[in-house]
Amino acid sequence: MPVHTSESSQGSRGRGVGLGLALASALAFGGSGVAAKPLIEAGLDPLHVVWLRVAGAALVMLPVAWRHRALLRRRPALLAGFGLLAVAGVQACYFAAISRIPVGVALLVEYLAPALVLGWVRFVQRRPVTRAAALGVVLAVAGLACVVEVWSGLSFDALGLLLALGAACCQVGYFVLSDQGSDSGDQAPDPLGVIAYGLLVGTAVLTVVARPWTMDWAVLARAADMDGTPVAAGLLLAWIVLVATVLAYVTGVLAVRRLSPQVAGVVACLEAVIATVLAWVLLGEHLSAPQIIGGAVVLAGAFIAQSSAPAKGSPEPVASGGTERELSARGTAP
Repeated sequence: MPVHTSESSQGSRGRGVGLGLALASALAFGGSGVAAKPLIEAGLDPLHVVWLRVAGAALVMLPVAWRHRALLRRRPALLAGFGLLAVAGVQACYFAAISRIPVGVALLVEYLAPALVLGWVRFVQRRPVTRAAALGVVLAVAGLACVVEVWSGLSFDALGLLLALGAACCQVGYFVLSDQGSDSGDQAPDPLGVIAYGLLVGTAVLTVVARPWTMDWAVLARAADMDGTPVAAGLLLAWIVLVATVLAYVTGVLAVRRLSPQVAGVVACLEAVIATVLAWVLLGEHLSAPQIIGGAVVLAGAFIAQSSAPAKGSPEPVASGGTERELSARGTAP
């Protein structure tokens, strides 16, 4: 009996640590856009900011990549997909979006990804989904309509919204790619190894696309304006690389290992809330009451869509889980 009590106590401590790690991950991910936007407004191209973020994080994660070098032989398609879509595609679209629309709005649009994945499962793969999952899709779309204020002819830049939607589509592409090999019987790859190589692949792709040698490097030696407050550009970049990328991914992975993906996913939904609040406080980006309510509906719909169990008698749909779905608390983050 004392052994049982001890195990229960250890389990509770483990869950507590997991929740703390998940919260830290959400906070770290949520601060990426707030730190990146002043750099973009200071004169850096969004693609250059993305390249700095990904290349810096890849450099930090090099020892992890070396430790898991066998992944290059075992799962090359997964690494390529993660680098191209989850790293390069999502980051480039998201940072380009926040250069035109508020941080919170861009992130909420990106949270359509679970709904889009279910659309792929239902209409392309012709696999059934649960009613709860379908309800999640409806809620997410309805909430997004409130966020962008469709009744007023869209209150935000149309190209910015399309770029945010592009980030969501990149997430969908990665989830679909991951699902193709989820039933192969192979041992699931270490998420940290996949992240490390994804960052390396993303750096290679973004180097060709962003052409960092054309960057105005002098911007990094100056101060950037954060809603009237000057902040050292180098400090903002350090936050993006070390905290909003490396720390965010690592704590997300460690959280999922101590919690179920569903519980970690609930906490990860706080990322959009954190990003919106930080943008409100630090950047002066205010959302109206209908937009805040719509954002809450989007998050509720996204959570329902990604955590609903598959319909009985059907193969497990992409949106409900899978080994690669556990790469971090929210899968792929901006």
